[in-house]
Amino acid sequence: MSETTELTYSDVSEHSSKKDLYVVVHDKVYNATQFVDEHPGGEEVLLDVGGQDATEAFEDVGHSDEAREILDGLLVGNLKRQAGDPPAKVAPPTSSTATATKTDGPFLSVGVYAILVLGGALAFVAYRYFEAQKDK
Repeated sequence: MSETTELTYSDVSEHSSKKDLYVVVHDKVYNATQFVDEHPGGEEVLLDVGGQDATEAFEDVGHSDEAREILDGLLVGNLKRQAGDPPAKVAPPTSSTATATKTDGPFLSVGVYAILVLGGALAFVAYRYFEAQKDK
């Protein structure tokens, strides 16, 4: 795409019916018309956000990578923000946030594992100590 199409909120709002449906996700405009009947969440979900910013609804559901790839195939252009337009509902995800989340996960798992092992070892030592005291 050498030239990017820019659409305003006014342009997007004209496309809010089942036969002509545009949605905005992270300031990109997508033509969801062909996908309405195929949407796993049902057509009502798309029709509810048709012609407007669907970023929050899209992100709240936690769509898969496959869903994001499908969305890329529906791209029409970028949203051109103008004075009086509603503010963006959710900031676009950044790579640093995604990376931090991915790296935090394994470290958290290792920490929980270490605590469990340490707790088990302390319980064993305490058991052996009390058993030894009981025999005396």
